[in-house]
Amino acid sequence: MQRKSLDIWVGLFVVLGAAALLFLALKAGNMSSLSFGKTYDVTARFDNIGGLKARAPVKSAGVVVGRVASIALNNKTFQADVMLELQSQYQFPKDTSAKILTSGLLGEQYIGLEPGGDTANLAQGDRIEMTQSAIVLENLISQFLFSKAAEGSPGNGGAQGASEGNKK
Repeated sequence: MQRKSLDIWVGLFVVLGAAALLFLALKAGNMSSLSFGKTYDVTARFDNIGGLKARAPVKSAGVVVGRVASIALNNKTFQADVMLELQSQYQFPKDTSAKILTSGLLGEQYIGLEPGGDTANLAQGDRIEMTQSAIVLENLISQFLFSKAAEGSPGNGGAQGASEGNKK
């Protein structure tokens, strides 16, 4: 009888340990829901989402306030419709703006919310109107290279101004 109760307690301990490890793994991998509380969904439309993925964090002032629920291409506007799942404990004004940001230089992308000053708050099914798309690093590099190439070409007057300075 003593051996049987010891086996039950060991088994219970192992099951609780496995459940705790599963919970930690899901939290670390951003696979679980943000909290067990209520949420509300709002959408935002972006021209370019870069490397944004579903389940990416939604932050305001550095605090995670929600997750990206889904991303879809709008066939009429050819823009990305991003569904945000925000925790109901965080209420944002209707004129809140959303932009796609990157953690560090090459880190994960997330959505940053900047609250506005409207007295009415976002509600289930609302859309955030003011958005800023992701900054694509390749586009920035190409713009920089093209501007440097244009500065160095003799037809733009840059070389002429330098030679006139030497004459004085």
